[in-house]
Amino acid sequence: MSKGTVILAYKGYDVITYLVSPRKYLWDKLWGNKANAIYEDCYLLGTSVARPCITCRQVQIARQEGAQYVSHGATGKGNDQIRFKLTCHALYPEVKIIAPWRIPEFYNRFRGRKKHHLHFADPQHWDIPVPVNPKPPWSMDANLMHIRCVEHQLYSVKNPTPSKCTALCLQADTVTDCLTSNPTHTGVLIKVTHVKDGKSKDTPQDIFSYLNEIGGRHGVGRIDIVENCFIGMKSRGKEAPSSTTLTIRYQTFTMDREVRRIKQGLAVKFSEMLYNGFWYSPECEFVRHCKGKSQESVEGLHRESPKSLCNRELVSMDVQEDYEQCDASGFIKINAVRLREHHCLQGETCSKR
Repeated sequence: MSKGTVILAYKGYDVITYLVSPRKYLWDKLWGNKANAIYEDCYLLGTSVARPCITCRQVQIARQEGAQYVSHGATGKGNDQIRFKLTCHALYPEVKIIAPWRIPEFYNRFRGRKKHHLHFADPQHWDIPVPVNPKPPWSMDANLMHIRCVEHQLYSVKNPTPSKCTALCLQADTVTDCLTSNPTHTGVLIKVTHVKDGKSKDTPQDIFSYLNEIGGRHGVGRIDIVENCFIGMKSRGKEAPSSTTLTIRYQTFTMDREVRRIKQGLAVKFSEMLYNGFWYSPECEFVRHCKGKSQESVEGLHRESPKSLCNRELVSMDVQEDYEQCDASGFIKINAVRLREHHCLQGETCSKR
């Protein structure tokens, strides 16, 4: 007798599987790019955005099919288990979650990648093609946004990343220059054009695939990082040609200075929310709204924008415009008050108080 219905699952259940369309994921990731979401100054959050998107669709199907359970394959050591489960609790609180990697019967049976995992998945047993083999000492967790290399040797930070431990990026000195132009609208990339051959891409999936190809040929996006996992461990190794290429600073000439400063502060909190799995939290919704508002004037191509705040006449020394240079003296004196007082208290100046 069946134990119930589960979306992606474990033995003894009626199982429903599904394939996630990349469109929703890529659109959210484009949104993440416009928000400058970069975790710990390096990680561009390819997996962090993917997991809530996958789980959102998973619980929608579970509700639609009347399933009592959902399941995921995240291990008990990483961040993904948190991202999956927090999204489930937010969107479908009553659903039960089966996580084989937290069941002793499972993880005691499958202890090692070569000895147990790949042997169990051998195509000779199941007639299902598997794109990996036991020869390389590493495995790769890939999506359109990035690839993460996982290997026991890499967890010792003194060891350099092996040159062959890559799927998208080549060494930068093996290719010639190739330029692209990137127009945006409200901070979201809408088109990429190769300036030499004129080839253009204008859908999220095509844009990311093309930038992986172009960026990867140039060695763009291959980073050796050590990140702090939410669960308390440290992780290492990513490559993300498309995300790295998309991290472009249009905001510098289309955004007000003080708005940009606030946005930069929010970007740090936003990246932590995404990384830690709080995409569907009220605070993340609030920050997304703020960041969306900040991007309304961000559009253009290269360094050109119809909403640029750069006024050539105003900053030029050849044109006076309506700016009185003598006014700068008062501005500087007012800003110097606190500096003068600070050094006076330190006994470094003898100005009368």
